[in-house]
Amino acid sequence: MRLDEFLDRVRDRGEFHSDDEAEQVTTAVLWVIASRVPPEEAAGLAAELPAPLDDALRLERGRPESFGREEFLRRVAQQTGARPRTAEWDAGAVLSVLAEAVPRERVDRLLARLPADCADLFGDPPPHPQRPGGTPH
Repeated sequence: MRLDEFLDRVRDRGEFHSDDEAEQVTTAVLWVIASRVPPEEAAGLAAELPAPLDDALRLERGRPESFGREEFLRRVAQQTGARPRTAEWDAGAVLSVLAEAVPRERVDRLLARLPADCADLFGDPPPHPQRPGGTPH
């Protein structure tokens, strides 16, 4: 999938205002994934994605960290400046597009490396959170 197509889909699903915002959130989610999976798995996933999205997966990391869904979403929120509930929506937008953009066997390997309770993030996004002030994200 081309970069513009990937970002268009993330922008639409996440209801982001621009491709730049979609790219920032995508990079944040991929960065957190890269800290959770072995470097060879991150590199394999990076090979399936267009530049510059692949860069977030190629950062030098040590051993993969072990953390669950709550910490996964906390780290996405930390990277994007969002609340954890909004990070869940953001991660769902990115990961559902990722599941369409890469071969199924790559998605299956990634799911096997992530906490089981993250699997739903690769499907339909969770209910849409409200931003402060009552406006949708």
